[in-house]
Amino acid sequence: MRTFSLLLVLLISPLATAQEAAPVNATALVKAAIEYWRDVSSMAVFEMNIHRPDWQRSMTMKVWTRGNKESLVRVLAPAKDAGNGTLLLDNDMWSYNPKINRVIKIPSSMMNQSWMGSDFSNNDLAKADDLIDQYRHTLLATETHNGHKLYVIEAVPNETAPVVWGREVVKIRDDHILIEHAFYDQSNVLVKQLATTEVKMMGGKMVASRERMQRIDKPDEWTDIVTREAQFGLKLPASTFTLANLRNPRN
Repeated sequence: MRTFSLLLVLLISPLATAQEAAPVNATALVKAAIEYWRDVSSMAVFEMNIHRPDWQRSMTMKVWTRGNKESLVRVLAPAKDAGNGTLLLDNDMWSYNPKINRVIKIPSSMMNQSWMGSDFSNNDLAKADDLIDQYRHTLLATETHNGHKLYVIEAVPNETAPVVWGREVVKIRDDHILIEHAFYDQSNVLVKQLATTEVKMMGGKMVASRERMQRIDKPDEWTDIVTREAQFGLKLPASTFTLANLRNPRN
């Protein structure tokens, strides 16, 4: 899951006068939020709970990341799903199913499909950095959230951007935690929304420990991501992010 460097950037310029601050750099805020979670490298264990009106499904997964272009997700439980994995290298994505012992590269035509049956799409995992590179950012408002300043930022895609959304709106706290991420279609209709409902200290910093992705037209369906463990700044071997490791785990 493209998931979010302790790289701290100056988001607000020094005071122009004693009373007046320079404008906030909205693009820098978005970049800092994404890099904050991912860090130089990271490892996390999380539960993904998929809720539907007539059934529920839970999986425990482990994810490794390095920089902005390498991620590996592996299912740990339940037993029937254990070993399933997803590898992301730059904008390429592969999945592995141990039952058929086959690695499959996900074609662009399937990037909007559901990831492991959840309310997250393959694109949500693979294209997180597009929010930085393919969009123009504008600060819409400043709010408060549990004693923190909260920046409301609109992201509008560049004319030639290969993205599906008409615009996105994110709410980012002054400590780089993404509190809300709303996705609008080309007709400016809100389609789905990711909301952080719990923040905890893990791995030496505050992180979003519980998040919910929900489609607006299906209020009784959602997917919760609950992070149980997180570590940052790890020395991960290069072999971690390979097709060989996706098929035959060494980590």
